[in-house]
Amino acid sequence: MRRPGAALWTVALAAYGFLYLPLLVVVAYSFNDSRLNAEWVGFTLDWYRLLLHDTQMQLAARNSLVVGACASLAATVLGTMAGYALYRLGRMRLLAALVLAPIAIPEVLQGVSLLLFFALVNLTLGLVSVTLAHVAFCIGFVAVVVRARLQGLDESLVEAARDLGATPWQAFRCVTLPLMLPGVVAGALMAFTLSLDDFVITFFTAGAGTTTLPLQIYSMVRIAVTPEVNAVSTLLMLLTVGLLVLASKVAPGLLRR
Repeated sequence: MRRPGAALWTVALAAYGFLYLPLLVVVAYSFNDSRLNAEWVGFTLDWYRLLLHDTQMQLAARNSLVVGACASLAATVLGTMAGYALYRLGRMRLLAALVLAPIAIPEVLQGVSLLLFFALVNLTLGLVSVTLAHVAFCIGFVAVVVRARLQGLDESLVEAARDLGATPWQAFRCVTLPLMLPGVVAGALMAFTLSLDDFVITFFTAGAGTTTLPLQIYSMVRIAVTPEVNAVSTLLMLLTVGLLVLASKVAPGLLRR
């Protein structure tokens, strides 16, 4: 097999630089001892100390964590059942389309449709509506991860359990569920990450007076990109990357498939 040429390496490095250099700049300037991001003045941790005393940011972070935990829990349960149904009933294209549609639908369209639905059922916009909206778009991601895990399942193990006298429920509980559990955990971590980072759908379904961490960051960026914004963005980035790394460790190779 021929090794990649210099032109391919150049294009690859340029693409990755375009993606990740701005993130490194955000991290670096979160330690800048200046309110202006025009030039580097010196190293400081004051912006991180300021976050510890910012009540609005703490409230937004708490709301994001609560919504993320509730949404990921509900989406994991529903997404696991959907992924198992897709695995068993893979020939039903309508079922696959219904489960995976939230992944393909643009977030703006999904946010508007959820807003209209909540208005139709007369549901007051707030943390409850945000949580329900996050559950709706996270189910498909969990289902994809769980189905990918089940596709590597050795069906002979389930058949052996049935031959030894296990009922369908016992075979599922004692054989299938433990084998699919890494996929379930990886799906839960992915759902939590997606919920924590979501802005577009949250923007449409949050309502007045309800804020999450992405909404709070957006409100601060509208005025100016201060080092405090860089600091909270860095912490959010580290949390997101950490959860994704944890998901990949729980189920190696699963997210790639």
